[in-house]
Amino acid sequence: MRAAVLTEVNKPLQILDLEQEGPKTGEVRVQVKAAGIVAELGPGVSNVKKGDHVIFSFRPHCGHCRYCSRGRTVLCSGHNDTPRWRMHDGTARVKLNGEPVNQMARIGTFSEYVVCPAEQVVTVRKDLPWTHAAIIGCSVATGVGAVIRHANVEAGSSVLVVGCGGVGLNVVQGAKLAGARTIIACDLLDNKLGYAREFGATHTINAKSEDVVKRTQELTDGFGADYAFDAIGGEKTAVLVLDAVAAGGHAVLVGIPAFAARAPVSPSAMVYGEKKLTGTYYGSIRPTIDFAMLADLDMDKRIDLDSLISRTYKFDEINEGFRLMTTGGVARGVIVF
Repeated sequence: MRAAVLTEVNKPLQILDLEQEGPKTGEVRVQVKAAGIVAELGPGVSNVKKGDHVIFSFRPHCGHCRYCSRGRTVLCSGHNDTPRWRMHDGTARVKLNGEPVNQMARIGTFSEYVVCPAEQVVTVRKDLPWTHAAIIGCSVATGVGAVIRHANVEAGSSVLVVGCGGVGLNVVQGAKLAGARTIIACDLLDNKLGYAREFGATHTINAKSEDVVKRTQELTDGFGADYAFDAIGGEKTAVLVLDAVAAGGHAVLVGIPAFAARAPVSPSAMVYGEKKLTGTYYGSIRPTIDFAMLADLDMDKRIDLDSLISRTYKFDEINEGFRLMTTGGVARGVIVF
């Protein structure tokens, strides 16, 4: 089967013919469309059946560790003894000229077929478009989940969203879904702010030309936002969202930062203002429950995934897709097989 492989850092992906083994115990083989359809089951698999339409989840869940037992499956620690790019037995299912090829997050979806742990696929309704299923599995779940699962934003509240990429736009959608009255979107690019308005932002701030904290306070009767989400993952933006929330407010870090990043937050502001700063991974969702819920919201037109997908690409156009993504030219692009 063909797959897009990163053979050298900061170089284009190469589409190569790889050898793929069938699924072993507890694994499945999935034909990729944009999300996937189950093609083969390994021994012992019971959560899906052949022909099911599924969404990939990049987080495994063992079902018995301290986090899975408490329903916090995205924090699963039950598989920490094997690398995240190999199967749970430590081996690879994909090879190039006999040498193992790593699969990102044990899935590696830039390929015609994927063999992965069965716990990392979730069945969804068959009338859900493949492209919609693909983005539910990452940016939609992360952004919407950060609002409704992690922060529990209340109706009538004010929300600031810093960063209007794929995740940030879904934070905007989540805030609208939650009934937020004031939704302020912040970015450096006017076209991304335009996307944010389409998805429900009531106000926008271009951080190149405006003071984000001051403008947020002006839009919220001088108080600051009730909730602020950093969808970028930078040191400066982490400080920004904490400064931008009102006393008693909740700042949430959503974007993935560099491991070495450190943010100089103000402990006094947190104490005297009773501000809360938290992080959310994958929107604090429960994939086996929330993927189906998000699919229903999409099909009921309560969230807009059609407009979120700026364009689709054929597999051979994958590097063009990455180029447009890094230049901010699209909201979300999807590879369709």
